[in-house]
Amino acid sequence: MRYVHTMIRVTDLEESLDFWVNKVGMVEIRRRDVPEGKFTLVFLAAPKDKESAERSMSPELELTYNWDSDEVYKTGRSWGHLAYRVDDIYAFCQKLMDAGVTINRPPRDGRMAFFKSPDNISVELIQEGEALAPQEPWASMENTGDW
Repeated sequence: MRYVHTMIRVTDLEESLDFWVNKVGMVEIRRRDVPEGKFTLVFLAAPKDKESAERSMSPELELTYNWDSDEVYKTGRSWGHLAYRVDDIYAFCQKLMDAGVTINRPPRDGRMAFFKSPDNISVELIQEGEALAPQEPWASMENTGDW
């Protein structure tokens, strides 16, 4: 058995690609338009997983965009979050904030943070290796909303 991908539905493909690629830093691996089904699939990978995703199509994040849909996607308590390791959690969170992304749970402990996608998907960041030493403004930053 091998883990392949996680699929999330998105309501605005361009906004979602701007978020996941331009702000978060994911890499588009491939895309498939399916006119007969009226949907588009876009497969993304974290930069350090790009080679694996190109070779074996895993691990990936699949964005599914249903054309002309006005459905509101809701997540229930059975859905938790996506998680990614980053080299410097403080720098990554600052990059997101500079791009207009709200950090819902700041990395006060130098180890973990949460933010949400435009479609309300919760994303966890985990510091690669040991936690970074607590530092401002993160150490005293309050939570915003939920995650």
